[in-house]
Amino acid sequence: MPENKNPSLKDPKLYEELRDEGASKQKAARISNAAAQKGRSAVGRKGGKAGDYDDWTVDQLKAKAKEIGLKGYSGKKKSELISALRNS
Repeated sequence: MPENKNPSLKDPKLYEELRDEGASKQKAARISNAAAQKGRSAVGRKGGKAGDYDDWTVDQLKAKAKEIGLKGYSGKKKSELISALRNS
């Protein structure tokens, strides 16, 4: 059995698959841990409720960036915030 390099990862195999697909470290960890806790099918159904970031205000985007732990978002333009949120 492979050794878990990061003990905070609950599903290291899924984490590595997501990283290979291009997901950021934070996003891959978030998804793999949620899948381990709730089951992969439950996590797959979770998305799609937030709406399009283009419809959000800058204040809403900044609040979301703060909520998920992004750094350096306060001086970003709306388009930069959207890009950072989509790629986190």
